[in-house]
Amino acid sequence: MRHRTVGDVMSSAVVGVQRGTLFKEIVQVLHEHDVTAVPVLDGRGRPVGVVSEADLLRKPSGRAAGTGLPPSLREDPSERAKVEATTAEGLMTSPAVCARPGWSVVEAAGVMERHRVKRLPVVDDAGRLVGIVSRRDLLTVFLRRDRAITEEIVEEVLVRTMGQRPSAVSVHTQHGQVVLSGSVDRRSAVDDLVRLCLGVDGVVSVDHRLAYDSDDTVVR
Repeated sequence: MRHRTVGDVMSSAVVGVQRGTLFKEIVQVLHEHDVTAVPVLDGRGRPVGVVSEADLLRKPSGRAAGTGLPPSLREDPSERAKVEATTAEGLMTSPAVCARPGWSVVEAAGVMERHRVKRLPVVDDAGRLVGIVSRRDLLTVFLRRDRAITEEIVEEVLVRTMGQRPSAVSVHTQHGQVVLSGSVDRRSAVDDLVRLCLGVDGVVSVDHRLAYDSDDTVVR
């Protein structure tokens, strides 16, 4: 099975800013390109951080607090520095958490979840920026047509990977929800088939009504 990769779904028309880009210039870039964050690049085009709307909003929210910062953050020098910063280097969140074009969509989603970020700069082997991938980009795998999902399950999962007879199992897909019915040759194949179907791009859920010819999970 071939999973869609970050390189398949990322946007390659990505804009970046330099370390010395001024606050208002960053705001202008976000507005002109209708994006919510931009990577900050070094002289070789490698991301060193990311400036998001949240980073920029520290300044007005800090001023509104009267003392510059909410009480819980007043003693944090790094937060004070961000409020007082005027260039991308001081405003950015760093280091930049990056992805590679060859990563699967699942890998990228896991990194976003662990680091609690909404987007990842995508870099080549030299660390240079080649694109950016967002949560929205990753969700495009679920726009895959039901027919294509069914065909992959039958041809790649059922026949090629598991060696089962395609006539023995019926695969029905609607809105990404897969229902399997029929029978397989052994009991352990049921769990294997469900697990592999869940790994097919575009699958939302898998339900089954499968029987089996023999129980190979019983220890004799």
